[in-house]
Amino acid sequence: MKKPVVTLALASVSALVLAGCSSPATSAGADDGSIQVIASTNVYGSLAEQIGGDRVEVTSIVTSAAQDPHSYEASARDRLSVQNAELVIQNGGGYDSFIDTLLGDSDAHVLTAVEFAHGYPGNEGHESEGHEDAEDDHAAEEEHGHAEEADGHETDDHADEDEHAGHDHIEGFNEHVWFDPHTMIHVVEGIAEELTELDPKGEADFTAAADAIVAELESFEADLETLGAEADGASVFITEPLPGYIATAAGLTDVTPVGFAESVEEGNDVAPATLLAALEVIDSGDVQVLLTNAQTGGAETQRVEDAAEAAGIPIVTFTELLEDGSSYAEWMHDAIQNLADALRS
Repeated sequence: MKKPVVTLALASVSALVLAGCSSPATSAGADDGSIQVIASTNVYGSLAEQIGGDRVEVTSIVTSAAQDPHSYEASARDRLSVQNAELVIQNGGGYDSFIDTLLGDSDAHVLTAVEFAHGYPGNEGHESEGHEDAEDDHAAEEEHGHAEEADGHETDDHADEDEHAGHDHIEGFNEHVWFDPHTMIHVVEGIAEELTELDPKGEADFTAAADAIVAELESFEADLETLGAEADGASVFITEPLPGYIATAAGLTDVTPVGFAESVEEGNDVAPATLLAALEVIDSGDVQVLLTNAQTGGAETQRVEDAAEAAGIPIVTFTELLEDGSSYAEWMHDAIQNLADALRS
């Protein structure tokens, strides 16, 4: 398939860059009256800063690609920051479960991104048109704005860690929802609503900033739809689930043997038969692009990458965290553009 793939426009990214991007972790507890926000990673920290502006002070706990949120060991400083927070933003789904431990008996508002995703248990009916459902979800929250778990129990009592069992890894669910523009539209709206509850005077600012990000995310959805039309279901090999949402939104066909990506994500050895099947897929000539995660992998992943390189298959590498100085909008734009360029080659 050699159809030309559309070149994606940066659109309003520059405006979002000016709104701010996530800063390294610092202790919460400013004296200027700003809302203290803790984000599990700088992806969500960047969005909180863009939406909250000068009215928030954001601490992003995981900010380096050398830190794996799945296995991150929180520090005493992290615990203090979370205990002082007014709003905690986590991914959930087992990705950043250290947050659940840090919450303890905190009475902070908690926003969990995976709970906005279609396909998350209890949220299968999430509509794909319009964003009113996010408002409906938050209208049902308790007085302190704590989102409910998918099974109906509230998360505002963090004294018992068992109450966070819903955030453990869920079989068959891809928790990397920050690469799903539609889900992130709802997350952005949710952040603005939580900040408004904490600081009603800032509602106009929060809403305006969120609307700008939503417009950008909607443009990404359109870009991926256009890319899908041009790529015409091109086959891709995905070594780890991270880029799965982008590939799905672009209508690409995942030809990865069952079990390969899951083993890589969980840090397990890929079964010899599965590795053999993976190399056969690469050698078949059917794979147009190989999609990898820069923060995971091992000997089996390297063998697949080497085979793809030998076969002249473009490799697109995704990261789980923002690079220093990058905004979420820039990062997402670059990820989509890199995929488009690889499909065009």
